Amino acid sequence: MTHQILVTGGAGYIGSHAVHHLIDHGYQPVVLDDFSTGRHEAIPEGTPLYEGNVGDPHLLATVFSEQNITAVMHFAGSIVVPESVTNPGKYYANNTGNTLMLLTAMAKAGVSRLVFSSTAAVYGNPDAKFIPIVEDNPTEPINPYGMSKLMSERMIADMTTAHDMSAVVLRYFNVAGADMKGRVGQSTPDATHLIKIATQVLTGQRDGMSIFGTDYDTPDGTCIRDYIHIDDLIAAHLLALDHLIKGGENLTLNCGYGHGFSVKEVITAINALGEGEINVTLADRRDGDPARLIADSSACRNRLGWTPRHDDLTTIVRSALAWEKSRQ
Repeated sequence: MTHQILVTGGAGYIGSHAVHHLIDHGYQPVVLDDFSTGRHEAIPEGTPLYEGNVGDPHLLATVFSEQNITAVMHFAGSIVVPESVTNPGKYYANNTGNTLMLLTAMAKAGVSRLVFSSTAAVYGNPDAKFIPIVEDNPTEPINPYGMSKLMSERMIADMTTAHDMSAVVLRYFNVAGADMKGRVGQSTPDATHLIKIATQVLTGQRDGMSIFGTDYDTPDGTCIRDYIHIDDLIAAHLLALDHLIKGGENLTLNCGYGHGFSVKEVITAINALGEGEINVTLADRRDGDPARLIADSSACRNRLGWTPRHDDLTTIVRSALAWEKSRQ
C-alpha cells in the first residue's frame, strides 16, 4: 500500500524538500500551496497539486474527499520574525488560525496523523542555564511568530486528545542548505535566512549584507544559532511519519545538532569556501532576535532513531552555495 501524504506548503523551501524525500521513500505526496512564496517548479512532475489556502475549509474538504490521505505534514505558514513583530495579525491568521482550520478538517475527514512544523522560537530568549534547550524548558516566546506556533502546538495537543488523533511536533532550530542531490533549495523571495543571504551576495544577487547586532552576550557579540541541514531535518520528518503510521504516541521534539555558530563564524565559513569575500555592514539589532538558541536533540535521536548525516557547517554552506549557482 502506498501512503498518500498531504504536504501543506509543499512548494516552499522545507515543504518541497519533504515532497522529494517522500517520493524517494515510496510515499505519494499530495501538495497544497497558495504559492505566496512557493514555486511550481519545486514540485516534481506528476505530483497531485491543490492551489489555495490551507485555511480554506472547502478546499480542505475537497482534498480529503478526492485523495486517500494517510497523514499530513503541515509546513504552510509565515516565518519572518521581524515581520511578525510589525504585522502580528498575519502570523496569528496564517499560522494559528489556519492550523485550527486544518485540524478541524482532518478530524471531520478522519485523517488522524500529523507532523507539524514548529520552531525553536517557542523558547523565546532562554537563560544560559537552559542551553542546550530541552523540550520541557520554559516556552516564553518573545515575538508573535514564536507565539503563533506555540498556540498551534497547544491546539494540536487538545485536538488530538479530543478526536483520537496523533501528532509529532518538530521544533526546528535554524534550517539551512539545499538538497544534496541538487533538486531543490531555498528559493523564497526576499528570504531573511543568514546563509541564504550570504550565498546570494557571493553569487552577485545582492550587493552586500548586514549583521544585525554586535552587542549580544556572546563571545563575539553576534547571535548564535544551531544550524541544521535541510536533508537531516527532513529525515526527522520521515521518521516521525513512520512513528505515527506504526501507531506511535504524540511527541514534541527538537531538531538541531546541539552546537551553534555565531553570525560572524558563519560568514567566516562562507568566505573560506574561496569564492570571494562577503561585503558586510553592521546594523542595529532586529526586534525579536534572541542571543542564542542551541538544541538538545537527544529526544529526537532516542525516540525516533534520528542520526544526522550532514552535521558540518562547511557542508551546509557549500550545499547552499551550489544551489545558488545552479539558479544562475
